[in-house]
Amino acid sequence: MPNEFRQIIPSPQPEEIEATFAAIQTTSQFYREVETRQDHSRHCDWYYNTAQRHRQELQQMRGEINIMGWFRRGRHH
Repeated sequence: MPNEFRQIIPSPQPEEIEATFAAIQTTSQFYREVETRQDHSRHCDWYYNTAQRHRQELQQMRGEINIMGWFRRGRHH
């Protein structure tokens, strides 16, 4: 910083610099945590929806005629 501005803008003290960097780091960690939790929540939603769809498909398949079972039974008898 040029000398003429040192009189107008005082140099920050080391404690102020450390506090500023600590605040920046805390903010960064907070947003990283929020993003991680949102990603996890989206994954849980996807997993729940996929499992629900698979349960519905399984119920539907259980109600259908098992054509492959007829072919397999025909070979063994």
